Amino acid sequence: MTQRQILQVFEQYQKSRMQFVQTVAELATRPQNIETLQSAGVMSLLRPLLLDVVPTIQQTAALALGRLANYNDDLAEAVVKGDILPQLVYSLASQNRFYKKAAAFVLRAVAKHSPGLAQAVVACGGVDALVLSLEEFDPGVKEAAAWALGYIARHNAQLSQSVVDAGAVPLLVLCVQEPEMALKRIAASALSDISKHTPELAQTVVDTGAIPHLAQMILNPDSKLKRQVLSALSQISKHSVNLAEMVVEAEIFPAALACLRDPDEYVRKNVTTLMREVVKHTPELSQLIVNSGGMAAVVDYLGDCRGNVRLPGIMMLGYVAAHTENLAMAVIVSKGVPQLALCLSEEPEDHIKAATAWAIGQIGRHTPEHARAVATAGLLPRLLELYMDANSSEDLQVKCKKALKSILQKCTYLPGLEPLLYDAPSNILKHVVCQFSKVLPHDSKARRLFVTSGGLKKVQEIKAEAGSALQEYINAINNCYPEEIVRYYSPGYSEALLERVEKYQPA
Repeated sequence: MTQRQILQVFEQYQKSRMQFVQTVAELATRPQNIETLQSAGVMSLLRPLLLDVVPTIQQTAALALGRLANYNDDLAEAVVKGDILPQLVYSLASQNRFYKKAAAFVLRAVAKHSPGLAQAVVACGGVDALVLSLEEFDPGVKEAAAWALGYIARHNAQLSQSVVDAGAVPLLVLCVQEPEMALKRIAASALSDISKHTPELAQTVVDTGAIPHLAQMILNPDSKLKRQVLSALSQISKHSVNLAEMVVEAEIFPAALACLRDPDEYVRKNVTTLMREVVKHTPELSQLIVNSGGMAAVVDYLGDCRGNVRLPGIMMLGYVAAHTENLAMAVIVSKGVPQLALCLSEEPEDHIKAATAWAIGQIGRHTPEHARAVATAGLLPRLLELYMDANSSEDLQVKCKKALKSILQKCTYLPGLEPLLYDAPSNILKHVVCQFSKVLPHDSKARRLFVTSGGLKKVQEIKAEAGSALQEYINAINNCYPEEIVRYYSPGYSEALLERVEKYQPA
């Protein structure tokens, strides 16, 4: 056999290996092929190819593994059990940039599924190797490493802490300042994932000087970057007054309000979430957002969108209104109440209705004037209807009941209360009747209207236990009228009159 023929055998073998990994990597992009690949034992065949003498075969084998592990947690588990991770971690430190990208992709694909799998990546030294990759010159390697670190950090505080302890945060803040857009996005996303778990983790991100760099990018034309930046600022703000104040001090308002008109739905949602996380802490922070025009902007935003993206806006109105009478009045003046009424009637999801009912309760619970604004929007019967609807979730029923009670205790606008006399169960009815018993003694016009509208007749039909609070309120209402009027409207009075007619003997 000549030398040429011998070498040909090796070339043939190399070609076959190359063809195998390329075909498997291609097949792994389609979900319908995964099961067949798995049952054919693809994992154990790819593993030795990670140490192949040909760099291209190594990289393609890693890419194929990443695609398989990305598909489901069973395959990710197989990567862990096959002792493939230590091999990848070792290669991350020594191989070329293409292999590093592929290896970081496998680590990300494994870590994304569960805290347990992410912990396996941490345990084999994956986090330290990924942090080292953040210092690479090649932006693609940095991006792949930052992405994997974000996926590890997002699961829980403990995993996030391991990313912080490895020294990732200062390097991620540097990545945010790089010119490559994809790298900026991924680094901002990773900072968001680290910040979300605890105030201490968020403080670590802040101490590294992340806020000014993130704040600078709020008006960047790239929508995907804005999503991540606003998300990171929200995750920092949510933990404490102190952190929220630091975000606000970066002078992101009113500039950030321009994002409410962004064509990207998630940018609009994330900026509203950021405002919600800021206003919930103190009246002062709420006032700052109101003064910058945030309230009116969010009310307009609620009018322009549907579904889950409305939720942060609804909650933001509720948080602002909860703080003080004046802030609740700011919500009313910004036409927040009719907008919430629309949300309540348009949204099919119970959790959105529950948040809306809560927000309405926060607006109406302060003074009779606030309660009147809610009542004139026709919201009391709607809240009652949702409370009594058997199909409403338990949370929705609880929120509607609380909102109704807190508004009713302040409401003196009788036309808004009257529809409830006819439908409300006794636990709500007593609050309604109580308000009538407070207002009628001091308002002669209202007393007359209460008779002509049928309200007094309805009160006589209410069956209350003797000595109960409800009975006392009914007595107080009856005491506002002459006895014969009360008798006239009492059930059975017409029969009693007819009986008297029958028994009457003309002289």
